[in-house]
Amino acid sequence: MTLQHIILLAVVQGITEFLPISSSGHLILAPAMTGSADQGLLVDVAVHVGTLAAVLIYFWRDVFAMLGGFVRLFTGRINAGARLAIHIVLATIPVIAVGFYFKVSGIEEQLRSVEIIAWTTLGFGVLLWFADKVGMTINRLEHMRWGGALFIGLAQVLALIPGTSRSGITMTAARFMGYERSDAAQFSMLMSIPVILGAGLLAGIDLHQAGDINLTEDVLLAAGLSFITALIAIALLMSWLKRSSFTPFAIYRILLGGGLLVWIYVYGGAPLPFLS
Repeated sequence: MTLQHIILLAVVQGITEFLPISSSGHLILAPAMTGSADQGLLVDVAVHVGTLAAVLIYFWRDVFAMLGGFVRLFTGRINAGARLAIHIVLATIPVIAVGFYFKVSGIEEQLRSVEIIAWTTLGFGVLLWFADKVGMTINRLEHMRWGGALFIGLAQVLALIPGTSRSGITMTAARFMGYERSDAAQFSMLMSIPVILGAGLLAGIDLHQAGDINLTEDVLLAAGLSFITALIAIALLMSWLKRSSFTPFAIYRILLGGGLLVWIYVYGGAPLPFLS
């Protein structure tokens, strides 16, 4: 991989991971539209690990509260941190179970299609807009119950289809349940911690077995760059949602999805010369 390619992937991942526009979809689109080689799932996961560090730092108070809450569970006392930790675990179980099946069955690779990304980007963009319009803003994270966490977790399973957006579908589910926009985003980002951590551990095993120092250097550089851009993106998103809506992201998804369908069915999905 060239340095330019690594920078492109890292910046794309950092910006899109926590925005409701699908980071995995954009990572697949990058090589498809530029004509470069697909970076593969290993590098995709590496840049996800960089964004994991960003979310851990930005939400460090919640992370420490959840860790402290786990300790309290052994004493039979449940506080706000323990409840949040329990909700994150409940919300993570469905995607781990289905994701494992996708990986061992080979479905994961089969879904890396630009056509699939086009339709999911468009369809779930419309759904995000609708949920944001009809959803009330009456609930905060402290109002969440286990049933609500499980509902958002079941919605997260759809994110295994590229273009759906893990953050997008979980924020959509939370908005349908009436959670405030910033709280929906916060819970979505906290949900990413165990998911990305698990994927990162699997990627680390693959790197160790490969023993390819060039690949390892590429992965570390990509992770570092994605960390910086993700931290900036999180801060900007949380600031935006405290005073505005998800509409710009829904519009972007609709335009991107529609544009991709035109690119596929009219122009045959050939690499774009000005991006090559």
